[in-house]
Amino acid sequence: MTTLGHLINGTRVDGNGRTQDIFNPSTGEVAGQVSLASQATVEQAIAAAEAAYPAWRDTPPAKRARVMYRFKALLEQHADEICRLIGQEHGKIVHDAQGELARGIENVEYACGAPELLKGEHSRNTGPGIDSWSEFQPLGVVAGITPFNFPAMVPLWMYPMAIACGNTFVLKPSERDPTSALFIAELALEAGLPAGVLNVVNGDKEAVDTLLDDERVKAVSFVGSTPIAETIYSRASANGKRCQALGGAKNHAIVMPDADMDNVVSSLTGAAFGSSGERCMALSVAVAVGDAADALIAKMQEQMKTLKVGPFFEASNDFGPVITKAHQEKVCGYIDSAEREGAEIVVDGRGVQVPGHEQGFYVGGTLIDRVTPDMTCYLEEIFGPVLLVVRADSMQEAMGLIDDHEYGNGTCIYTRDGEAARYFSDHIQVGMVGVNVPLPVPVSYHSFGGWKRSLFGDLSAYGPDAVRFYTKRKTITQRWPSAGVREGAQFSFPS
Repeated sequence: MTTLGHLINGTRVDGNGRTQDIFNPSTGEVAGQVSLASQATVEQAIAAAEAAYPAWRDTPPAKRARVMYRFKALLEQHADEICRLIGQEHGKIVHDAQGELARGIENVEYACGAPELLKGEHSRNTGPGIDSWSEFQPLGVVAGITPFNFPAMVPLWMYPMAIACGNTFVLKPSERDPTSALFIAELALEAGLPAGVLNVVNGDKEAVDTLLDDERVKAVSFVGSTPIAETIYSRASANGKRCQALGGAKNHAIVMPDADMDNVVSSLTGAAFGSSGERCMALSVAVAVGDAADALIAKMQEQMKTLKVGPFFEASNDFGPVITKAHQEKVCGYIDSAEREGAEIVVDGRGVQVPGHEQGFYVGGTLIDRVTPDMTCYLEEIFGPVLLVVRADSMQEAMGLIDDHEYGNGTCIYTRDGEAARYFSDHIQVGMVGVNVPLPVPVSYHSFGGWKRSLFGDLSAYGPDAVRFYTKRKTITQRWPSAGVREGAQFSFPS
C-alpha cells in the first residue's frame, strides 16, 4: 500500500510517521494512505516558498503567463488520468469529473491573462509637474486550504492566479482525496514553475493551524463548511492575514406555477443529485409556489425512478457514493430526522445496495415533501443526494424563506415571467442567482462567492476578485523639481 507524501521545493517528501487511510468510496476499501504533515514539515514548505518568492516576484508577468499556457496544455493532455484519480478517491462519475476539471482549466486560462490584468492606472499632471500611478504588487507567500468535493477544481481556483500575480503558494488539499491535487501540482512544475513556487502539504488540523499562525504566510484562501470557515477567517484575521473563507450553503430553487414543469424536473434532478449532492452549489430545496407543488412531486417521483447510482468507473451512472462511511450515516440521519419531524419521504435513498459494491458508501436519490423551515433537515446543510420540497403560497413568501436562511450562496427561479425573474434577481439576498439556470456557477472571468454566512471576507474566489485578493495596491506620486531652484517650505496640506 502506497503512502502519499508532500511536494516541497520541487521534490516529493515523505511524511513524519502520522498517516491516514484514503478510501475508495465506490468499494468501501482502503486504497492507500496519506502522510499527515507535522508543523516542521509545513514550515519547511513555507520556507521553500519564501525563498522562491523574490525571484518569482521579479519574473515578468508575461513569462509567468507562459508557464500557465504550458500548464493548461498539460492538464488537457493528462485529463483522463486526473479524472480517474478524482473518481477513485472521491467517487465522482467520470463525466462529472471531466466537468470539474474543465471548470478548473478555465481558471488557468484566465490566469494566462495576468499581464493585462495586472496593469496599473496612470494619471499625468495630477499637480504641477506631478504624475501619479498605482500598481498591483504580490503579497508574498500565500496558502490555500481546499475541500474534498472538488479536489482538482478548487485548488485551480486559487494557485494559478496567485502564482500568475507573482506570489508563491502552499496548498493544503483535503486529506480524504489528495492524489489528484498532488499530481496536478507536479504538472505545474513540469510546465516550468521554479522549485518552491508551488508546494503541497497533505495534513490535518496541525497543518492548517501552522499555515494560519506562521507570520510568513500573508493570505489564506479556504473552501469548506461554515463553522470551519468562520474559525479560519477569525484566526487568520487575528494574525494579520488577508483571508477569504467560503462556507456552506442551503440553495433554494423557487418553482413558479407558470414554469415548464418537465424542464424543471430534469433540471432539478441533475442539480440536486449530481455529484451525490456534494456540491456547495447543489440545489437542495425546491420551494414550490401554489399549485406547482403537486405537479412537481408527481413528476419528480417518476423521473427519479430512472436514477442510476453506482461506482465511479461506470460512465452510465448518474452519480456515485458519498465520500466516507461516516458521511453516509450523517446523510441518512438527516432523512431519519425529517421523517421523525413530520415530513413525507416520497423517494427513500436509505439502504440502497449496488450489486458487487455492497460496502460502498452509497445513498440513493431522496425526495422529501412537506418540509417546514423549523426542521433540522431544512436548517442544516445535508451535503448529500437529498431534495427537500417546501410549499409556499406566494413568490414573496418563497423569497422570504430564502432571505431568512443563514446561508446565501446560490439560488434560482424557474419561471416564464420576465418581470418576476427580474424582481427576484434584483431583490433576493443571495450572492449567485440563476434564472432557469439551476447551478449559477460563474464563469472564470466573473467571481464566485455567496452572501451571509456562506462567505467570510470581502472578496470572492477566482475571476477579477482573485486579482485583487492576491495583490496589494501601491500608489506612487512622483515629481522632479527643476535643478538649482530652491523652494520654500509648504505647511498647508497639498492640494
